[in-house]
Amino acid sequence: MDERPFFDLENYLHLVQSFHGYMAPGVIIGGFMVNLAKRNLPEGTLFNAICETPVCLPDAIQLLTPCTMGNGRLKILNFGRFALSLYDKNKGDGYRVSLDSTKVHQWPEIRSWFFKLKPKLEQDEGLLLGQIKEAKDMLCRIETVLVRSQFLRKKKRGEIVICPCCQEAYPAKDGEVCRGCQGESPYATTDLSEVQVIASQTRRYCNTF
Repeated sequence: MDERPFFDLENYLHLVQSFHGYMAPGVIIGGFMVNLAKRNLPEGTLFNAICETPVCLPDAIQLLTPCTMGNGRLKILNFGRFALSLYDKNKGDGYRVSLDSTKVHQWPEIRSWFFKLKPKLEQDEGLLLGQIKEAKDMLCRIETVLVRSQFLRKKKRGEIVICPCCQEAYPAKDGEVCRGCQGESPYATTDLSEVQVIASQTRRYCNTF
């Protein structure tokens, strides 16, 4: 294992507080997990990341690596597993680190948090943080992985066109109108009939060619 120095925990806690909004246990534990994976990668490896949960753990990756959602180097898979992988972006070989459910029993407050045995308001935050600092990466399981080739290819957006409904640019591969105007928008609308009429007219227009 690489003996490079461990990351500065106190500095990391300040980063978690400012970036995540509070010192979430999952992001703190995630810091140890990310560091463990990084220490095992050969120095100088250009790596990407996979995160198997959308909760907390992605923030640890974005705080401690160059891999972010914005630059496309972090992929989030909603498997509900508290695990991440750092891997060579070209070859796919790397390391997967997960929170080992067989080890958390050594730290009762971590166990209560991880298995949701207590409501959040009943958790002893000081004790929980103390046990996380004590456990460090002893909570983790690490294994070698080879990422499948389809995850190594960077997806291209393709042709960009203007939506006939909202007049905003969107990927042409999404259809005749943008996904927002197809009804996938998270925003409440008063009437979708106009969108449906325009979409219908667009289909008729396209069918004339």
